[in-house]
Amino acid sequence: MTLIDLTPRAVTAPRLATLPVAIIGAGPIGLAAAANLLERGIDFLVFEIGDDVAASVRSWGHTRLFSPWKHLVDPASRRLLESEGWTLPDPDRAPAGAELVERYIAPLAALDGIAARTRTRTEVIGVSRDGMDRTRSQGRASTPFSVRIRTASGAIEDVAARAVIDASGTYLSPNPLSSSGLDLRGMSEIADRVTAALPDVLGRDRAQFAGRRVTVVGAGHSAANTLLALVKLAREEPGTSVTWLIRNARAARVSSSPDDELIGRAHLGSRVDRAVEGGDIALVDSFEIVRARRVDDGLELVGHRRGEVVSHPADVVVNATGFRPDLAMLREVRLDLDEIVEAPRRLAPLIDPNVHSCGTVEPHGFRELTHPEPGFFIVGMKSYGRAPTFLLATGYEQVRSVAAWLAGDTASAVKVDLVLPATGVCSTDAAAGGGCCS
Repeated sequence: MTLIDLTPRAVTAPRLATLPVAIIGAGPIGLAAAANLLERGIDFLVFEIGDDVAASVRSWGHTRLFSPWKHLVDPASRRLLESEGWTLPDPDRAPAGAELVERYIAPLAALDGIAARTRTRTEVIGVSRDGMDRTRSQGRASTPFSVRIRTASGAIEDVAARAVIDASGTYLSPNPLSSSGLDLRGMSEIADRVTAALPDVLGRDRAQFAGRRVTVVGAGHSAANTLLALVKLAREEPGTSVTWLIRNARAARVSSSPDDELIGRAHLGSRVDRAVEGGDIALVDSFEIVRARRVDDGLELVGHRRGEVVSHPADVVVNATGFRPDLAMLREVRLDLDEIVEAPRRLAPLIDPNVHSCGTVEPHGFRELTHPEPGFFIVGMKSYGRAPTFLLATGYEQVRSVAAWLAGDTASAVKVDLVLPATGVCSTDAAAGGGCCS
């Protein structure tokens, strides 16, 4: 067993003391990290690739979360907001993503102490140690991080940091359509006919789906949301057909269960079940996609089904196959990741999707998120790798613990708590990768 050094060397090293903490991503978890650091008087910079904060949340803003407001707001962020006169919306009501941004995330980002330290339209393209690649060890822990960014103008800059918190999420790195996990062969031929998870079927993206053969690929709750929206569209727009394509024999995460104590999630599964039984959704199970090809004005997905080579025609495909962490920018960082789910190795057993649901993941903090690279942490959905059990409340506790460690408050960093109802409360899988949107 590897022992964890709890000494906050990254905090006490004189060379690092005057540098900010770099936070990658200005979503709810990244901004919660900022709020916790602000409360502790630790300087930071937030880098957001999108045009505005919470860019990923905005993209699925039409989708309602299962979680009510009381479980969607970070405690430190709430304290900062309430000091400026903010009030929590109805704590027992679940908002849509757009309302979450408008009534919570945007006001948080606008606070003086956070807004002045946030740089949008700024992409982090690499993280390393100043003058060191990953092979050099001497003096590594006392050497500043070098965070390489690409600005809105295209300029490349290196920013020195005392620590790095990667809260960039996984929404921008979806799994490929192929069952192998490799890039789908023929994807370039059909790319203009494939959409990301949770398109706004009844609003912004309506014209893309109306009157067409639409196939949704994926067995999670983002797929279920899209399927139900498409069923409604099909009733309003003649010629619209809805197919649900999954690689297993059953969509266990979506299908309703009497044991599901999260009412909104169970209701979603029941509605999908009824739509399949009633013929509004054509379910194609056990389909393992191998390649794609363009056919006339449509496309075909080619794969294996019960030992035979088969093809499936469609006009539009929705890729709701889940998400994975983008690790390319961390090539020069010393990571310790589980080889299966690509989560930090100490965290992986706690979030194994074969064992845990959103409500059964134990509280965890900086110890479970620690890598061989001192002062570097992956938090939020990205910390869960490919596991779909993440919840916002868990992410808030992660960054509280990390901020405490960076402040040298080891006692607080070690003590982790997560107050949830018996069922657990999780966030939408579009934002967080979990299976919990309604």
